[in-house]
Amino acid sequence: MSVPSTETATELANADMTVLRQRLLELICQVAYKEGNFTLSSGQESDYYINGKQVTLHAQGGLMVARILLDMLPDGTVGVGGLTLGADPMVSAVSIAGAYEGKPVTPLIIRKEAKGHGTQAYIEGPALPEGSAVVILEDVVTTGASAMKAVERLRAAGYVVNEILSLVDRQQGGRALYEAAGLSFRPIFTIEQIKTYWRSR
Repeated sequence: MSVPSTETATELANADMTVLRQRLLELICQVAYKEGNFTLSSGQESDYYINGKQVTLHAQGGLMVARILLDMLPDGTVGVGGLTLGADPMVSAVSIAGAYEGKPVTPLIIRKEAKGHGTQAYIEGPALPEGSAVVILEDVVTTGASAMKAVERLRAAGYVVNEILSLVDRQQGGRALYEAAGLSFRPIFTIEQIKTYWRSR
């Protein structure tokens, strides 16, 4: 499925952030956001559903997300990491975009459970020096619990983690959890921004 615009991947790779954000919002509404009656994995009922992986695993969507997140990274960021599975395509894409744009960042993927063999590690990716600054990435933040697991694992490994970036904030408690833990949180979009655009089309 294509991006709802005339831009090619090459043009998106060179577009400014305002254009990228608009095209990304269009893509989210095209492939990831639906309204209706849904039962979430938590058992809660919802009048909408959003699947961030439909965007982050979309070739052009992944490119747009990566460029925007790369631009949002604080100065001094050494690595980006996140809890598998939602963060996996984002972490990889941001690292690749950074290589192309001369802003290298190391990708780290955090397992939900330790590997059952070999090193039995929780963290996959190149080892960084102790004290390296790592930013957590997440596709859709609801309660915030998933990203907090990644924060805990990375801090236990000796990394400095002070910030979480996401594609979407569902505005259901994640921000409050992060702020209570002293973490900065910035989403590309809130769910209200997506709903507003969806209904204005």
